Amino acid sequence: MEALAIAGMNDVLNSQGYTQAAFWNRIPTAAWFFLAIMALCSNALMGYRSGKAGRGMLFVLPLIVSFAFLLIADIDAPRHGLIEVRPQNLESLANSLGDRAR
Repeated sequence: MEALAIAGMNDVLNSQGYTQAAFWNRIPTAAWFFLAIMALCSNALMGYRSGKAGRGMLFVLPLIVSFAFLLIADIDAPRHGLIEVRPQNLESLANSLGDRAR
């Protein structure tokens, strides 16, 4: 019986550690700078070639790049934004422990 309790507590601590690590790990600043440089270069090349492609194509690449940056930044901040990642396993554990205490 004690082994089951210890194993269960170990699973809870592991789950909490994995959840906390997911919230702490962020995209490095160097990666953001690299993404920005790639976006600027690709937009500059698109602007350079826009004479042959037409004016309508001039807005497509900046729109796609800005949308990609929005999604990357939103996933990088899991507690708020358009995409919200909640630690459901820890919330359900807290609820079940709260029910037992009452």
